[in-house]
Amino acid sequence: MPAKQTAAPFTVGDRVHGISYVPPEQTRDKRPEPFEGTVVQVGSGYAGVDRDRAYLWVLLRDGTERQALVRDTTLIEPARRVVS
Repeated sequence: MPAKQTAAPFTVGDRVHGISYVPPEQTRDKRPEPFEGTVVQVGSGYAGVDRDRAYLWVLLRDGTERQALVRDTTLIEPARRVVS
């Protein structure tokens, strides 16, 4: 049995790509789409609670944001960490 993950696998500033999440009530007007951008917010769903529905928000080059499920997102490049 794999170890329980308690921390989100992404942090603000990470470069990622994946498929956007569209809530069921919006699927009439929107469709999931591929994206690439920078993580600007990591939502709830960790510490084992609803991990399969954990969200993050990604800022795209055009200045718009996409919501995505963590499980549908892949790290391209980690955020640069400032060491003081």
